[in-house]
Amino acid sequence: MKQLFIIFAIIIGFAACSVNYSLSGASISPDIKTFSVSYITNQALNKQATLSDVFTEGLKDKFRSSAGLSLASSNADLQFSGKITEYSTSYQGVTASQLAAQTRLTIAVQIKFVNEQDEKQNFDKRFSAYRDFDATSSLSDVEDALIKEISEEIIESIYMESVANW
Repeated sequence: MKQLFIIFAIIIGFAACSVNYSLSGASISPDIKTFSVSYITNQALNKQATLSDVFTEGLKDKFRSSAGLSLASSNADLQFSGKITEYSTSYQGVTASQLAAQTRLTIAVQIKFVNEQDEKQNFDKRFSAYRDFDATSSLSDVEDALIKEISEEIIESIYMESVANW
């Protein structure tokens, strides 16, 4: 009888526990149904024509696919706005012949996040990432691939910062 009571207590204990989990690492309240993304403007000194679209549409795609939220034009539960603050290249390392060994492409965005359900989650934060490429290559040769990699990394960081609640 005592064993039956212990088993029953364990079953009740597990049934009373609730855990929110997902494969994306997000922990989104069930009350949150919508999100909005204002156009991410490009205010970097060096402009790249498609960068604003890459970040604006990338954030929308990420939250549609990974969070399962609906895009709203206004009054969304989660709201994103921001600007691209850096798009720059710099030389990294020097070879024996005094030439740069690599070039680094850096992209940074400033994102303001508002959670209408929990204002403690709000932030206004800079996110950045970079990729190095061989200095003998021109930026135009590798630019599209690097922008894709860097923007995916930054968007993933924004996603995790806004909904992972670690």
